Amino acid sequence: MSESKLIAFGRVATTLEIGIVGLPNVGKSTFFNVLTNSQVPAENFPFCTIDPATSRVAVPDERFDWLVGHWQPANHVPAILNVTDIAGLVKNASEGEGLGNAFLSHIRATDAIFHMVRTFDSKNITHVEGSIDPVRDIKIIETELIKKDISYLENIRGPTEKLAKQKKEKKDELDSIDKALAMLKEGREVRFGDWNGKEIEILNPHQLLTTKPMIYLVNMTPKDVVDPEKNEWIAKIREYVSSKGDAEPVIPYSAAFEKKWQETDEEKRKELTGKGITSKLPEIIKIGYKTLNLIYYFTAGKDEVKAWTIKRGTKAPQAAGKIHSDFEKGFICCEVMKFEDYKQYGSELECKNNGKLKEKGKVYEVEDGDIIFFKFNTAGGGPKKK
Repeated sequence: MSESKLIAFGRVATTLEIGIVGLPNVGKSTFFNVLTNSQVPAENFPFCTIDPATSRVAVPDERFDWLVGHWQPANHVPAILNVTDIAGLVKNASEGEGLGNAFLSHIRATDAIFHMVRTFDSKNITHVEGSIDPVRDIKIIETELIKKDISYLENIRGPTEKLAKQKKEKKDELDSIDKALAMLKEGREVRFGDWNGKEIEILNPHQLLTTKPMIYLVNMTPKDVVDPEKNEWIAKIREYVSSKGDAEPVIPYSAAFEKKWQETDEEKRKELTGKGITSKLPEIIKIGYKTLNLIYYFTAGKDEVKAWTIKRGTKAPQAAGKIHSDFEKGFICCEVMKFEDYKQYGSELECKNNGKLKEKGKVYEVEDGDIIFFKFNTAGGGPKKK
């Protein structure tokens, strides 16, 4: 499966979110607390987290940091990743076990999933399955998502079949439902199927749980951070994830280490980094953002440096509309500089003098890291630049 197929399913929403999912007591809430500097309860019993907690996390980017340092603006706004901590699922959650139906509905409201598993045993932290086996745990969650999707599609199939006798578009919908059901009953998640644009358009409004791309977070002990690949479970997890189709990201990390890292002073952090030991949070955030099929462009000046989040493939007028709807309506053109060019030459004027300032029109697809100035007409006025 290509990357484009992986990200083809999704909600039509102004704000995209990534949910943290896993069995109880695998470290989800601890990870969320560290990631967002929040204080979600992280106790040693199932269903400690009941209502989903959502927070906004800045996306780390050296380009953004450089622009802020260069301009020293009055205000600066980084790109943001929206993260939701969802309560732990258990076996038979799709049938209501452990308040499962409510938790599964919370997953439906997200656009991608951080799927967390635990690789270590502990006398102080129980495991709902009684033993450590992250591959088994992954399969439990997958099975519940598959079963819930089957139940949902079977419920809507009957009414759709009746309408299909009268309307062609409903016949197409019925065919897509049947194709998805056949996959699910074989134990395969919908996102790994071979889908065309029409089928994706039909299925997207149903927000099937198994269409959401996964990022597997493998929670280890702090000792494993030194050489994560030596952990006995990593190779097995990678092998299983790869066996399902195009491999989704598998990121080894330690929630306990990340908690300690936040409390570590800068001098000690530099010492650990010199030994190849550092926080995995920046990598996790960046991959989460990319998995949502998001990119951002920059506007930069003395007043503000800002990263504007857009979907990959967004055309220039729609990107301008992120700033203000009038920018999209009155779009004339935009002046674009690549970040590396701007960093090399140091100013808009020098980029222009060296042929690195390009004027782009309505069909231009904005690229990640573009620095853009928009030209637009306003009602009752002449052209303006922003």
